[in-house]
Amino acid sequence: MDDIETALNKKYHINLQLTSEKELKNNDPYFENYLKEKVHLKINDIPREFNYLGKEYDGDLVYFYLEIEDVNDINTLEVINTLLTNHFPNQKNLLKTKIYNKHQSLLLTAKKTSSLLKF
Repeated sequence: MDDIETALNKKYHINLQLTSEKELKNNDPYFENYLKEKVHLKINDIPREFNYLGKEYDGDLVYFYLEIEDVNDINTLEVINTLLTNHFPNQKNLLKTKIYNKHQSLLLTAKKTSSLLKF
């Protein structure tokens, strides 16, 4: 969690103080903007925007919940994810999906920022 806090504090010149009594209120727009800049999705080779639903803290992890609406059929999902890799070259980002009631996961890093899931 320290990594995302550091990245957002530097980028937006704020002081999030996550999981403390002084945590910056209404901080979701910062997370949403950062995710929209660093995470790009394509469904069936077509770029798609996601909706940011929120976040959840769990120890030193932050889980982000995203959705893409109006998807009638999905054969492939391409993910490009550069979250935190500029500040932390050893960063690992885990993406979990549930599509057609099937769970799949991807592990992306600074060296491997994109991957393709097939359904």
